[in-house]
Amino acid sequence: MGLWNTLKRPSAKYSLLGLLVVGFFGGIIFWGGFNTAMEATNTLDFCISCHEMRDTVYQEYKKTIHYSNRTGVRAVCSDCHVPKDWVHKMARKIQASGEVYGKIMGTIDTPEKFEAKRLTLARSEWARMKGSDSRECRNCHSFDGMNAEVQKQRARKQHELAQKDKSTCIDCHKGIAHQKPKGMTEADGGD
Repeated sequence: MGLWNTLKRPSAKYSLLGLLVVGFFGGIIFWGGFNTAMEATNTLDFCISCHEMRDTVYQEYKKTIHYSNRTGVRAVCSDCHVPKDWVHKMARKIQASGEVYGKIMGTIDTPEKFEAKRLTLARSEWARMKGSDSRECRNCHSFDGMNAEVQKQRARKQHELAQKDKSTCIDCHKGIAHQKPKGMTEADGGD
């Protein structure tokens, strides 16, 4: 009974229980708004709202199997560039704020400046994907789900080798949704 009385006792003007209830529902409303804003930044429309993306990588992406394919399943920017789970998603959103900063400060605010930084940006993204074992790729693709019998012999051989070597998707599939940046070295590898 002592805890209940403490909860009902007024602070200065309101009871502790009243403050907890208001705080609880206020937290739910804040969390809902925060989550809605986070999801709004995961849409294709948001991603291509700046002309650097719309006029460069988006145009490349529209020519790939991730945009148009026989099944009609489309992967949008966030499917490949934003983790699904909350902790990794928040870490990626914080990291992406650096890209927004680059846009605001003029570092990549034109297609020409974007192209000049493209290799650096790509290397950063490739390192992130490799570090996560291509987690976002594996949301849709898996070695277990592949039908090796219908793959071309070269692809089947490479996938078997990748499983043995513990390679990850991005080790071989750079340029799968965007053109490879100019200036890549042999160390950058890929397709």
